[in-house]
Amino acid sequence: MEFLMGVSIFSRAANKARIVLQGRVSCFKLAVLLVKGKNGLEIGGPSAVFRDKYSPLPIYGELDSLDNCDIARSTTWGTHSDSYIFAPHKHAGKNIFCDGSDLSVVSNESYDFVLSSHNLEHFANPVKALKEWQRVTRPGGSLILVLPNYTLTFDHRRQPTPVSHMIEDFDRNTQEDDLTHLPEILRAHDLGMDLPAGTPEEFRARSLNNFSNRCLHHHVFDEANSRELLTQVGMEVLAVDLALPHHIFLLARRP
Repeated sequence: MEFLMGVSIFSRAANKARIVLQGRVSCFKLAVLLVKGKNGLEIGGPSAVFRDKYSPLPIYGELDSLDNCDIARSTTWGTHSDSYIFAPHKHAGKNIFCDGSDLSVVSNESYDFVLSSHNLEHFANPVKALKEWQRVTRPGGSLILVLPNYTLTFDHRRQPTPVSHMIEDFDRNTQEDDLTHLPEILRAHDLGMDLPAGTPEEFRARSLNNFSNRCLHHHVFDEANSRELLTQVGMEVLAVDLALPHHIFLLARRP
């Protein structure tokens, strides 16, 4: 717990330094237009990148309401109640407990937008997830997606995943217990940049139990393949932006 508190304090300090050095991402005004006064769904929130004035894209305060989807009430990243509290002075939304690639409990076209930060890389079948997020979004609605820029993370020894591979995962109906990328991950994961993962032995044990903890980065992203992926699933990409320390921001619209 003390280690996690230290990481949180360091993260806040890093965010403050980042906002001084870099400012908000250039797509901030467009993002505000996409969510202002609207109702959305977040996948795996709440997310620090959307939260406060020191974040690269502080949009929580602009939207009208926000629900959240998470795999379980208790996950590696936190514990959730039925209410989803995402920002001060905003009415709480609701937490929906299901797999983010199977939102069958959510009706078609229920939301104006979907938010997802550092989440899609944890899906073994990201195309299936994106298609579900499109389904629950109204026509003309938007997706604000944040992915890790692999060159600046513990994935830097890997290569960006070809979009063709992710489409093949969808065509094969790859399930979330898939461990196809595990040998590559165990070989290339830079544990020096991922201290909470522990020793190689601890990391391997956690990875083998990925269906329960969902910690693996199945796929690796950069600007090119993230834009191509959204285009291939039928989204109109409106903006792609980078922010320190390792964020790729993508704004897209559903036809």
